[in-house]
Amino acid sequence: MTEFIHRFEPATRAGSPPLLLLHGTGGDENDLLGLGKMISPDSALLSPRGRVLEHGMPRFFRRLAEGVFDEEDVRRRALELGDFVADARKRYGIAAPVAVGFSNGANIAAALLLLKPDVLAGAALLRAMVPLSDPPTANLVGKPVQLLSGQADPIVPASNSAKLAMLLSDAGARVDHRVLPAGHQLSQADVTLARNWIRSVEALA
Repeated sequence: MTEFIHRFEPATRAGSPPLLLLHGTGGDENDLLGLGKMISPDSALLSPRGRVLEHGMPRFFRRLAEGVFDEEDVRRRALELGDFVADARKRYGIAAPVAVGFSNGANIAAALLLLKPDVLAGAALLRAMVPLSDPPTANLVGKPVQLLSGQADPIVPASNSAKLAMLLSDAGARVDHRVLPAGHQLSQADVTLARNWIRSVEALA
C-alpha cells in the first residue's frame, strides 16, 4: 500500500459524497477537517499529509520556485496519491471521493484529475494552477469540478486559473469557475460556494 499519514472520519449519513481533503503548503492531515465539516457535515473525510518536505513544510510535490513545478515529481506524486485513495476506499469502504484541495493540494488534485480521472468523483479546487504544461488527454466527461480563484491572488495569475478551467472543460468536465474578491487565502465566500456546490453534486449522484 502507498501509505500516507492521514486522518479518516466516517460518514454520519449515507448518500453524502466522501471528501478527499488536500492541504496547502505547510499544512497537514488536520488542516482541512474543519473546512470539510463546514461544506459537507455528513461526509466521510479522508485527509492525507503531503509526503514532500520544503524547508520542513509538508507539500504534495516538489517545486523549483514559486509557481514553477517539478513536473516529473507532480506526475509521480499524483499517481502515488491515486494508489493511496484506491487502497483507502477498500480499507474504509467508501465510494470514489470528491477532492477538496487548497493551493498545493488543489494543484495535486488537478493533476490527479488529468492523470487518473477515475480516482475522483469530482473536485473543488481552491486557488489552483495548471499543474502540468503538457497534460495527457483525459476523459472527464460529466465530472463536476469547482474552481474558486482569488481576484487579487499574488500567487495564481488570473490567466493561469482561466487556462486550467478551459483545460478541464475541454476534457469534458462540468466546470464551475468563480473569481472571488479575495487573495490567496480562503474567505467565507469560498466556504459558502463550496457547500452549495457539494449539495448540487450530491443531488446529481
